[in-house]
Amino acid sequence: MKSSIVPSLSLATLDRIAPDLRPAVDPRELRPKVVHFGLGAFHRAHQAVYTESAAARSGEPWGIVAVAPRSTRVVKAMRVQDCLYSAAERHPAATTTRAIGSIVGALGMRQDAERVDELLADPGVTVLTLTITEAGHYRRPGADGLDTGAPEIAADLAAARTADIATVVGRLAVGLAARMRAGGAPISVVSCDNMAANGAALGTVVRGFVEASSWPDRQAVLDWMATSVAFPSTIVDRIVPATTDADREAARAALGVWDEVPVVGEPYRQWVLEDSFAGPRPSWELDGALFVPDVVPYQLIKLRLLNGSHSALAYLGAAAGCATIADVLETGWGERLVRALSAEVTPTLPEGGPDPLAYTDDLVKRFRNRKIRHLLRQIGSDGSRKIPERWFGALRSLRAARAGTLALELALAAWANATRPADGGRPSDAPDPTGQLFGTTDPAAAQLAACWREAADHQDTIRRLLHVLGAADLAGDGALVAGIADRLPALRAGHVEI
Repeated sequence: MKSSIVPSLSLATLDRIAPDLRPAVDPRELRPKVVHFGLGAFHRAHQAVYTESAAARSGEPWGIVAVAPRSTRVVKAMRVQDCLYSAAERHPAATTTRAIGSIVGALGMRQDAERVDELLADPGVTVLTLTITEAGHYRRPGADGLDTGAPEIAADLAAARTADIATVVGRLAVGLAARMRAGGAPISVVSCDNMAANGAALGTVVRGFVEASSWPDRQAVLDWMATSVAFPSTIVDRIVPATTDADREAARAALGVWDEVPVVGEPYRQWVLEDSFAGPRPSWELDGALFVPDVVPYQLIKLRLLNGSHSALAYLGAAAGCATIADVLETGWGERLVRALSAEVTPTLPEGGPDPLAYTDDLVKRFRNRKIRHLLRQIGSDGSRKIPERWFGALRSLRAARAGTLALELALAAWANATRPADGGRPSDAPDPTGQLFGTTDPAAAQLAACWREAADHQDTIRRLLHVLGAADLAGDGALVAGIADRLPALRAGHVEI
């Protein structure tokens, strides 16, 4: 809790901070040239850090206006601090902390709709970035198109004012249409979410919203988007745990001022971007970002090895009573699982990306870092949105090749076990007793719980769960379903066998 005698981080208190811990660039010299949707910890620990470094090293005034789609708590806290915050880098042996100054504005998407409108139409804004999670794209289950039947999307299509639009997809579509009508300056829309072909996926749902609209000029908007709006695909990577009160106290101790919204991350960070921008962009490569003609090899190794093993560790670790990724790596089977899963899915990876064996070695090292308290409950949430991207592509390729899928079957069994409703045996001291067994949350939680309550046996449960995820083909693979179901009794007893 903040002491009343400790001043808050702000432009007025920067001189209280040691010079080497101040922002790399003077925030007052930056201009709003990037708009970011999703004012969460990951953006502030990743893209905002790259952008600050790019501005400092290039001398170009790239500033970010960050827009919060829903909660305005962070918006208010950022405004109090003149949009300054601190980022801590946690090495196994030490932690370094410094202030970041690349964010020059914080807005609520609906509360500040007029200002957001102005920025999206401003020709000086040439890049939009997003961290809105898989769920925020409103894709149809098992398909790439926009789910126009989702109540939120339907409401946005019927909205009379931009201030009434509640989804980022709808807000982007409306904002891009307004930009076209205001002159049509080219712009790049950069997804930074953990999804295969995230740029193409985002472009598809935004165009889907325009197509489903009742705008008289919707075809003109689509034609303009085809030539003036780029949706480059990207890969982002950095482990960023949720911020705690202890992190705030550590930031105060390091800086000498109070930061209400610090972020913490591991030393490792990566950003790979498809080199297909429609206009000017920050020189992110000056801070190590990689621009490539095709991100697919990098995307798949990250999704299938890092994100895939992350999810597997979360669900198996929860079954075994662990709380964090580092806890799981201290078990007798944690590292073995990461290496087994990586070896299993490596044959499904295309050439042209990082070396899978070296990548796996780095994963084990990163996951062992006890300074990064990455909660399994956090990683395991929204599983119905995450695991199709992380596991199903590799699983389908391996099944088609008649290759072994033991590690993926174990992972799926652990996910299935974690979808059990809390009233099916969840510990009484776990948070949110109305939720899932280990405290995870999921937009499909009710449907997943029904699979357990209505199924005749474990194999029937697995089939139903896979159908909820839009994987009818996998649900129809009898050997796969049996292999997953056979793992459930041991997992329900808290045993992990690999």
